[in-house]
Order: sequence, then structure tokens, then C-alpha cells
Amino acid sequence: MAVSLERKTGIVALLYWIWDGVDRTIFTAIKFSFPARFVSPFGFLGMLTFTVFIILGVSGALLMFYYQPILDRAWDSVEFINDEVPFGFHIRNIHYHGSNAMVLLAVLHMYYQYFSGRYKIRNEVLWMTGVILGVVTILEAFTGYDVIFSERAELAISIAASLTTSIPVVGPTIRDAALGSGFSDFVLRFYAQHVFLLPIVMLGLMAVHFPRFLVFDVPMVMAIGGAILITGGVFPIDLGFKFEPTVPPGVTVPEWYLTGIYAFMRTQYDKFVTGLLWPLVFIISLVLIPFLDRYKKFSWRDRPMVTAFGITSLAQIMVTTYWGFYISPDVSIPLVERLVIDPIFFYGTMLLLVPLGFGFTYMMIKLANEAERKSKLAKSAGPQKVATINLSDKWINWLLVALLAFQVFLNIAAYNAALTGMKNVSLFLIGIILLVFAAFFHIYRYALAQQKNAPPPAPVKIEEDLPELSESEATPEITGDVISETSKLPDGASEEKPQELAPTVPTPTTKADLNAETSNDPNLGSQDLTKP
Repeated sequence: MAVSLERKTGIVALLYWIWDGVDRTIFTAIKFSFPARFVSPFGFLGMLTFTVFIILGVSGALLMFYYQPILDRAWDSVEFINDEVPFGFHIRNIHYHGSNAMVLLAVLHMYYQYFSGRYKIRNEVLWMTGVILGVVTILEAFTGYDVIFSERAELAISIAASLTTSIPVVGPTIRDAALGSGFSDFVLRFYAQHVFLLPIVMLGLMAVHFPRFLVFDVPMVMAIGGAILITGGVFPIDLGFKFEPTVPPGVTVPEWYLTGIYAFMRTQYDKFVTGLLWPLVFIISLVLIPFLDRYKKFSWRDRPMVTAFGITSLAQIMVTTYWGFYISPDVSIPLVERLVIDPIFFYGTMLLLVPLGFGFTYMMIKLANEAERKSKLAKSAGPQKVATINLSDKWINWLLVALLAFQVFLNIAAYNAALTGMKNVSLFLIGIILLVFAAFFHIYRYALAQQKNAPPPAPVKIEEDLPELSESEATPEITGDVISETSKLPDGASEEKPQELAPTVPTPTTKADLNAETSNDPNLGSQDLTKP
């Protein structure tokens, strides 16, 4: 760190004191990169996931002020937050949809790293901790929506209790330790796991998982935040029905990231095999993939078997997720029969997806190779024109002014919507505000990049305005004596023709010539110009 000898006082001294202290911590060992132009967000999905984790931490801490982890007060306290607490509706929707966004970003981040082969460049530890971190993220989201203790939460808790009980030998012990012995213990222990134990584990894994070089793209972070708020405004989360032990629960399903496991369990096979063993095999295979992948190259096209495995797993996850949501709408059929999935049809579909996934993979590889071959042929034929959007300074200024005016309008509209009780509309408008800010920031950095990459101006040639000479000064006067002397030639000598002189080209005078001082000393000779 550079040290300045200037004396610093006030806030500047305080900031330098803080920075000097932080310089000795692990924080400054991480190098943050702020892109000066648009870059694909797939390269820094991990950073976006961590940003959402921070949003969840802040919103969750605010919810803790009013939530009561007691069996008969949990649902009522959430209802009070949602309906009575100022901006409680906004904070709760941000927290809920943020948890879904974090799970989705974590899954996308994992599969992007998988298909791009990032785990092959000495990143085995980062990959393994990332897979474990993804599992813990799902557990964190699972315990979060269970603490409401609605009918949906009761279903999830019952499934978790039955799954842990099905574990051979140690199952009942794990159930008593994690869930307790009754509904009252369930709420309190899930709350402790959600707000303390699992976040501590996640932070520890993040400390090992994060690389030293991180990309923090401000417009993309604002866009993710805006998308979360817009989703909350369009699809506000419902409280559901309060769980009553004396009232039979209605038909419900878990959250989308657990419906795949729920679909396996609805086939009526052994709970341990369908609910724990199959997911455990999948997780272990992901952890070991850096050691099983023996290909030397990184591209998904050069690793067909690994790519086919990833495509097949994605297809199976999407199919089972949808299958877990689906329940027959025919109310004339008993509820138990409506929930049961035909195991032959279900597992037959899973097996059918394997050859389909491999066939789709090889088809995509062939199409990608053909596209690359055509691209090389096009390059060999000559340079190709690439369509680009270049905005002039005038258009950039107009866009910035328009976005700023739109930002002011959105702030006024969101404030009025909040005052009139239109909570979801105000949440939606706040999300639009973040998106507009992202666009504003992106155009601003585009203008800075354009200014930085602008070619330098051409050098200006400076010429001296010389005074015009009179005709008498320009043409020397020839006297008669000179003519008479030159006309007398010796005998036998012939008159030589005068030599033609090359036309003189005036040289431009530069600024250095104008500033140079000339000396008119007649005593200066050629010997004065030589070096001593």
C-alpha cells in the first residue's frame, strides 16, 4: 500500500485508518474486478449467489424482530409481519423470492462450471466445496419456509421426519437431534438451524470455496435485485393455511427444489432408497466428477461422455420437478390414489431419458462442430462485418437524461403506491427502479469506455506567416559595371550556359523554430559549431 507523507485529518484520516486495519485481514487478499463493459454473467454466477445471500441475511435479520418461534404463535407472527408491520410485506417477499433466486443461481453456477470444465484447472477443492455448499443452500431454504408452520410446512416437516427415521441404525437418533420429539421442538430447532447453524456452515464453506479473484458487476447485481422485487410484486407469496392438528391438511406440495425428491417418494418404494439414497448417489457422483473426468480438454464438445451425463441429469431433474408438482385434479378419486405415481411409468421415463440425453448431446456436438467449420471457412474468405451498436455522445446524453427522468417518476409512483396500500405494486415499481439504475450505470460506463478508446486527435501543423517581400527586395539590382565585367571573356573561352537551379520548396516552420533564438553575431564561424 502506498504511504503518503501528507497530513490527513477528519474523515479522510478515519477512512485511511480503517483501510490500514482492513489491509491486515483476509478481505484485501481477495481481488475484486469491476468490469468496464458488459460481460456474460455466467462467469460470475457465484458472486451473484453470494450477493443474494447478503440480501437474505439483511432481510432475515429484519424479520427476526417480529417473528416468534413458538408453535401456536409462529404463523400468527408471520401474518402480523405481512399485514401490519410497515414494509413487512416487502421484506418478507424479498426474503422468500431471494431464497428461491439463491437456489436457482447456485444450480446454474454449478452446471456452468460443470459444462465449462472449470474443475479441471486445479479447482477440485473449489468444486467439491461448491457441491456441498449447494446442498446446504437447499437445506437452508427448506428450514426457512418450515418455520412458518403452515400446512405446507407441516407436510415438509413430516416428510423430513419420516426420511430421517428410515436411515438404518442411526435414523431415530438423527431425527431426535435435528427435529426433536414434537411439533413444538420442530419449530424451535428448525429456527435455530435456519438462522444460526446452517449460515455458519455456509460462511465456512464460502471462505474455502471463493477464489481470490472475484468479478463484481454493479449493473448485473442491480438487475438481479430488481428481478427479485419484480417477482415479489407479480407473484406475492401467500401465507397458506395455518396448521391445525385437529383439522385434516389439504392437498399441497413442497417447494420446487424439493418436488423432485417428492416425486420419487410418491412411487411408494422404500423411503430411504427413494428419498435419501438416490439423491446421495447423485451428490457423490458430482463430488467425484473431477477425478472421473479423464479428458484433457475443457470444452463440452471435447468431453462427450461427461457432457451427456450432465444433460441427462438436467433432463431428469426437470421432469421429476414437474412430476412432483402434478396432482390429478379429479376429486372423485381418493386423495391417496391421487398422490401415488405409477412406479413403472415413472422409472421407465427416467430410463428413457438416458439414451435421449446421450443422443441429444452427440447431436449438439455435431452441430457445434459444423458451425465452427463454417465459421473458419467464412474467416478464410475474408473479414466479416460484425453488427455493432455505436452511440454518439449526443444519444448517450439523451438516454442518460431520459433514464434519470424515468427514475424520478418511478420513485414518485412507488411512494404513492406504498401510501395507498398497493403493496405489490410498490414492490414491483421498486424492482423497475433497480432495473433502470442498472441500465443507467451500464450506459454511463459505456460512455466512459468510448471516451477512453477514442483515437487521439491529429497533430496540428503550425506555419509562420512570413512578411511579403517587395519587388526590389526579392530581385537584386544588376548594375552596368557588373554586366561589363562579366561580358569580357578571355580569348578562346566560350560562354557557358547558366545552370538551372532547382526550385526551392519552403519548409514549414514548427513551434520549436518559432521559439528558437537566432544570433546575428558576424564573428561566428564554422569552427564555432564544432564540438570542443
